[in-house]
Amino acid sequence: MNFLKNLFGGGGPTDRSDYLYIRPKMCQEIVKLRIDMMNGPSLTDDGNGFYMRKLVSATRCPFQAEVELYFDKNKRMTEKQITNGEFVTEAEYQAQQEEAHA
Repeated sequence: MNFLKNLFGGGGPTDRSDYLYIRPKMCQEIVKLRIDMMNGPSLTDDGNGFYMRKLVSATRCPFQAEVELYFDKNKRMTEKQITNGEFVTEAEYQAQQEEAHA
């Protein structure tokens, strides 16, 4: 069994993802955006950091938010920008999830 677990990933203790919480413009729904720090960011043209662009859509909303993220050489986020939406907190996302499941 351990062979299969190792072969298919088995969900090791390290999580290489980060999360942002986005509310697209004119939408009430908050989207949890997963950022894979190993495969997502692309090296910038000058080679001094990393960049990532994501389009975020809520399920019941026709508008997309555009998120641009900038990272240093160690893939630590240095800047985040959003167009047609807003960043919200994890607490706001959790509150919305609890309300939806109540």
